[in-house]
Amino acid sequence: MQYFVYLLASRKNGTLYVGVTNDLIRRVHEHRNGVAGGFTERYAVHHLVWYEATPSIEAAIHKEKQIKNWKREWKVALIEQANPEWLDLYQGILS
Repeated sequence: MQYFVYLLASRKNGTLYVGVTNDLIRRVHEHRNGVAGGFTERYAVHHLVWYEATPSIEAAIHKEKQIKNWKREWKVALIEQANPEWLDLYQGILS
């Protein structure tokens, strides 16, 4: 089974959220539709702008904790390295 670390954004250079899940499609859908509640609903953080698959939940949680401790500029650089336009990647993972 794969596990995912992901970054959501409210817009380009907007509010960021980092999370971990074993079902990226389901989890992003929950964020987008207010099912997840909390921070992402309050600040409209719904655009999937970066994600990475890991082979274990331990690896995913470790990466999530690393990213949460990063400076914002490092998170922005991570996003822009893979997704310079900050496109919403959600539709792409549905296929």
